[in-house]
Amino acid sequence: MLRPTRVLSTLVGIVAMLGTLLVAGTPSQAAVPNRFGFVLWNGAAVVAGGTTPAATTVVPLAVGRYQVTFPGQAAPGGVVHVTAITTAPRWCQAETWFPSGANEIAIIRCYRVGGVPDNSGFSAFFTMASGVGASGPYGYVDTQPTGVIISQYNAVGAGNLVTPMGVGQWSVKFPGIGSGGPIDGSAQVTAVATAGTRCKIRNWTSIPAQQEVTVLCFDSAGALVNSRFTVSYQQKASLYGAGFPPQYFGYLWNAPPVGPAFTNFNSVLGYGANTLISAGLGLSLVTFRQIGFAPLTVQVTAAGSNSNFCGLNFPWTISGVDLYVRDVSCYTNAGAAVNTGFTVSASSRI
Repeated sequence: MLRPTRVLSTLVGIVAMLGTLLVAGTPSQAAVPNRFGFVLWNGAAVVAGGTTPAATTVVPLAVGRYQVTFPGQAAPGGVVHVTAITTAPRWCQAETWFPSGANEIAIIRCYRVGGVPDNSGFSAFFTMASGVGASGPYGYVDTQPTGVIISQYNAVGAGNLVTPMGVGQWSVKFPGIGSGGPIDGSAQVTAVATAGTRCKIRNWTSIPAQQEVTVLCFDSAGALVNSRFTVSYQQKASLYGAGFPPQYFGYLWNAPPVGPAFTNFNSVLGYGANTLISAGLGLSLVTFRQIGFAPLTVQVTAAGSNSNFCGLNFPWTISGVDLYVRDVSCYTNAGAAVNTGFTVSASSRI
C-alpha cells in the first residue's frame, strides 16, 4: 500500500505535469491570429452570416472599387484574400490594406472580362499573425514580384522564401512546416494590384522539410505578368491559422476531378468527407458536411497552368449544420464557362 505522503506527492506531480501541458498548449491557441476579419458583400449590403466583426462595413468608392473596414482589427502587415461572387465572369483582387486607428482598412477592386472595373459581390478576408504555434502547418506571404517579402508568417518561426521563376511565375517555400506529401493541405492566392490582375496556384508539393507553392499571375489579356500577391497555406487549420477552436473549417482541391486524399479535409469528419459534384459546365457544387456554423468565410482560387479563373456564383448557404457552396464558377480568360482546377476553403469564426 502506498503511504499517504507518497500518494500526495504523486498527485502533485501529475497535477504539475498537466499544468505544464496546458500552459504549453495555450500559446498555440492564443498566438494565432493576432487579428482577423472577413466580410460577405452581396453587392448591396453586408451579410451577417459571412462577416466578423459584426460591425464590419463596405463602402463603394467607385465602380468596382470598395473600402472594407474591419473594426478593432488594426495590425501591421498580414494578408488579404478576396473571391468574387457573381453570376457573370468577374474577378476581385486586393489593392491595398492598412491600419487606421483601431481599424483595419482593405481596398478591394473587381473587374469584368477585359480588365474593365465592374461592380460585384465578394467575400474578403484579412488576417495577421506573429510568434509561433499555429494549429497546424500554416503560413502566409505578402510579396513583391521581385521576391522581396513585405509580410509573412510561418507556424514554426522559419523564414519563408519567394523565388521568381520567370515573368509571372514564383516558387513560394514554407520551411519547417512540411509533411509526408506528395501534396497535403490547401492554399489560397490573391493578386495585389491597381490594374486588373489575377493570380492562381499552378501546383504545390509537400515534403518533410517544407511546403512549396507555385504561383502564376496573369493580366486581363491572359498574359503572364509580374505582380504583388498574397498566398496562404493551411493544413488541418483554418485559413487564419487557428484550429480547435474554431471547431468548423475545411478545404478541398478540385484537381480536377479530385485531388490527393490529404487535400480534402473536414475538421469534424476528417479526410475525404467534403464532396464535389458538377452543376453544369464550369460549375461545381461543393458540400462541407457538419461545419456550417456562421459567421464563416469561403475563399476560392483557380489552380492550373492556364489563365482560367474562378469565383462563386452565389453566396454559400447553410442547411442544418451542412455548408453548401452553390456554386464554384470557373471561366476562361475570354469569359467562357470551363471546367478547371481550383481550391476552396471554408473557415468558421467558432
